[in-house]
Amino acid sequence: QVQLVASGGRLVQAGDSLRLSCTDSEHSLSPYAMAWFRQVPGKAREFVAGIDAVGARTFYVDFVKGRFTISRDNAKNALFLQMNNLEPDDTAVYSCAASGRVLLALTPNDIDYWGEGTHVTVSS
Repeated sequence: QVQLVASGGRLVQAGDSLRLSCTDSEHSLSPYAMAWFRQVPGKAREFVAGIDAVGARTFYVDFVKGRFTISRDNAKNALFLQMNNLEPDDTAVYSCAASGRVLLALTPNDIDYWGEGTHVTVSS
């Protein structure tokens, strides 16, 4: 079973950049569409960005377009989220996720495997 581990979250200041990573040390991620979601306490988990299995297609939620970039390196079995020009509203727990059922995973219902989140805090 896929076991995703996300890393890279930390406290940063508004305007800073951060790169999140996600990997599975035992299972190949190459068959899966991957995505990043985020969640703030008391609010529903929300989609951030998705990428297909080969990295050819990506999709972003409007509020991160132009600031965040999702990518993957199947040779390194890793998924990334480059976050630039961070804002305090980006503060959340970011989780990576995998789907074997869809070409692009865009909603929590598309997801087969969730990773534990990594905390991103953006101070103003």
